[in-house]
Amino acid sequence: MSVSASFKSGFAAIIGKPNTGKSTLMNLILGEKISITSPKPQTTRYAIKGIWNSPDHQIVFIDTPGYLKPRYEMQEKMLRIINDAFRDVDLVIFMAQILGFPSEFDTEVLHQLRNLKNPQLAVFNKLDLCPVAKLEDLQAHLPASITESIMVSAKTGENIPKLIETIKRYIPYHDPYYDEDQLSDLPMRFFARETIREAIFHQFEQEIPYASAVLIERFTEGADKIVIDAVIWLERQSQKPILIGVGGANLKRIREYAERELSNFMQTPVQVHLFVKINPNWRKKGTALKELGFE
Repeated sequence: MSVSASFKSGFAAIIGKPNTGKSTLMNLILGEKISITSPKPQTTRYAIKGIWNSPDHQIVFIDTPGYLKPRYEMQEKMLRIINDAFRDVDLVIFMAQILGFPSEFDTEVLHQLRNLKNPQLAVFNKLDLCPVAKLEDLQAHLPASITESIMVSAKTGENIPKLIETIKRYIPYHDPYYDEDQLSDLPMRFFARETIREAIFHQFEQEIPYASAVLIERFTEGADKIVIDAVIWLERQSQKPILIGVGGANLKRIREYAERELSNFMQTPVQVHLFVKINPNWRKKGTALKELGFE
């Protein structure tokens, strides 16, 4: 990839409490669904890089899990993922929702930012729900380390062009870090796993989404389709009939959702086979978490 001396390339980490719209914002800017989304908090468990390419820049967005107080080992590893995302980035984007700001979690995240030397930008989301909100009222709660702020709606796209231009200003002149056609540095197996997990989040309330994990056992690329064998872990035997549903109806809906989304994302037909296993207390087991990609 030949680039001019004016080409910009860098990294921007998006952080904030759960359910502020971090994944929705990154997907909107990229124009591709890289991070899974749902109305439930703590949908994102990993730091997911989404690469936005244009003729004059390459910005690598890092979508992080929502900031939380860890209650078990998986959440402790998620918190380490958030802290690692701050390192060596060109811009930290603090994201909060306008309504109810600042919450206790917002305050804790902002406390973490006070001593960072990285440039920082505050993005207040869900302007569509608070059209009369005043930016100066929100800015009064920000530390001096945050030099700019903006209100947006990741749902409607309001003020997103202005946000993009603001982000670009913080990105340094540099050659691209990735190929110009690359959307992420993660393998397709990862996106298959996350899409199945997203289907579970959309299908169930409360307990099941948080007690489930997905492993890809086989990912076979054929001449005319991709075949995926995936195992869904649950923590208790009583959860299994709920996830499967009467006559397998719930599992069928999960499979159909995953096949539809993955076929669209991978631009080829995808066939998904799902299996359900019990792995008691997997969220608290170091070996299980390592198998899921938590180091």
